[in-house]
Amino acid sequence: MIFSQISQAPADPILGLTDAFKKDPRQDKVNLGVGVYKDESGQTPVLKSVKLAEAKMLETETSKTYLGIEGVQLYNKVVQELLFGADSKIVKEGLAATAQAPGGTGSLRVAAEFVVNNTASKTIWVSKPTWANHQNIFSAAGLSIKEYGYYDAATQSLNFDAMMADLQSAEAGELVLLHGCCHNPSGIDLSAEQWAVVADLCLSKQLLPLFDFAYQGFGDGIEEDAQGLRTVAAVVPELIVANSFSKNFGLYNERIGAVTVVAQDAATVQKAFSQVKRTIRANYSNPPAHGGLIVSTVLSDPELKALWVNEVTGMRQRIAEMRQLFVDTLKAEGVEQDFSFICGQKGMFSFSGLNKAQVERLREEFGIYIVGSGRISVAGMTKSNIPVICKAIAKVL
Repeated sequence: MIFSQISQAPADPILGLTDAFKKDPRQDKVNLGVGVYKDESGQTPVLKSVKLAEAKMLETETSKTYLGIEGVQLYNKVVQELLFGADSKIVKEGLAATAQAPGGTGSLRVAAEFVVNNTASKTIWVSKPTWANHQNIFSAAGLSIKEYGYYDAATQSLNFDAMMADLQSAEAGELVLLHGCCHNPSGIDLSAEQWAVVADLCLSKQLLPLFDFAYQGFGDGIEEDAQGLRTVAAVVPELIVANSFSKNFGLYNERIGAVTVVAQDAATVQKAFSQVKRTIRANYSNPPAHGGLIVSTVLSDPELKALWVNEVTGMRQRIAEMRQLFVDTLKAEGVEQDFSFICGQKGMFSFSGLNKAQVERLREEFGIYIVGSGRISVAGMTKSNIPVICKAIAKVL
């Protein structure tokens, strides 16, 4: 038999953890592994702006016909404006082209296949550490993977010198994966000055930046979180952005993302984009409409956009509040180890510093589920579960 020769694939380090969590019968269990925002009641809410957009769509929708390969046209326009600014040179002069794609994962895969099939680039540099699925996506697309230094475990901070030293050894044409904001898993971002250094390095070394931009608005603000991308885009003539609206729109199951290619002139970007569309056509042909229509409806309506901005602000502030409460509660539990660095990290995740043995004890003894690396989804914390989490951590330290 053919299929009987197939070996069992290892469980995904994040989604596999969720499967184990679901099977756990304990009532006080807590899942801090998967990157999903939770409100204070522990639910993943549908945003009011999304509900209003869907009501508007229901009234005006006239057809369910196929979209074009690139997806909803208005969606692609508002994505570019959100990334680069409506008044940016890139948008005004048509230096970017955008295709709707199935989530951030799908966007990254399309970008990687486009590069492999149409350029001499066959290597991508990723931060150490990075999101666990990056390795799968890029290797499956045919890219070889190298790592650049990023996180200093001893100081729980960015090791920018190591990052620059490693990228100095990158060769012309190679890709560099950059987390636009809210680095996953560390929660540690580059400063404005460091982004400028990265931009100059990419230009001088002729490296191709690929931005993974999944958390816009969860760091310092919607506009503020785009400054790193815009700094690089102002210096480097060619780059790719893979962005997602799973988190900041709460559209997890709609799988709504985009891949955007930027080139030095409009003619070049359209040639490149024709190959992006060819990549999509050979994969899923064209994207589903609903998520793209939601985002484009919200971002093109001033009142809905203002409501969305306010909702993102509320989510960002709640996460920051949970960071501080987590640190304060650990201290109240008698933990002497300094966890204050968690308050300086941004976005949904934090590198806790917990080792693999401690993570296993948290899961087995207390029903607290954390990724083996020690990454914690702060967005999954609430005022009601933080005492449970901190008591358990205090016992395993």
